[in-house]
Amino acid sequence: MKNYKVTVKGQSTFDLTEEQIAAMDSIQLQENQAHILQDSQAYTTEILENNFLNKSYTVKVNNSEYEVEIATELDGLIKELGFEVGASKQVNAIKAPMPGLILSIHVEVGQEVQENDSLLILEAMKMENNFNSPRAGKIKSILVEKGQAVDKGQLLIEFE
Repeated sequence: MKNYKVTVKGQSTFDLTEEQIAAMDSIQLQENQAHILQDSQAYTTEILENNFLNKSYTVKVNNSEYEVEIATELDGLIKELGFEVGASKQVNAIKAPMPGLILSIHVEVGQEVQENDSLLILEAMKMENNFNSPRAGKIKSILVEKGQAVDKGQLLIEFE
């Protein structure tokens, strides 16, 4: 049995099971329209917009519009792990992916950078690795110097 978490207007959240959904007294009127009876109340619904990847919908219920998100248990687990379909995370720090030596630094604290601007070059295993900016932003701090040896996971640059 599947469980669904339905969020309306980003505020109200409801947990529904497949059984509860199947038990609804619902009649489909057209492709995106339905008539629903719930607790002796009649509702006319229409899906105005849908974003299948983000599982978000604009639904009209008795002439009022609502932004609705529907998530399964798997969606919740994926979000807990820090992954989201159709969304990108804001990168605020650059860390060394491997031990190496800082060959050059191409930015300064306070400098505005654009996505893909070169930030620094790290030599590791006899290879030069160019680190480009993952996003547009302002450099908050540079925690390394040219010629410095760094360890894997060491913080190199922070964004504001």
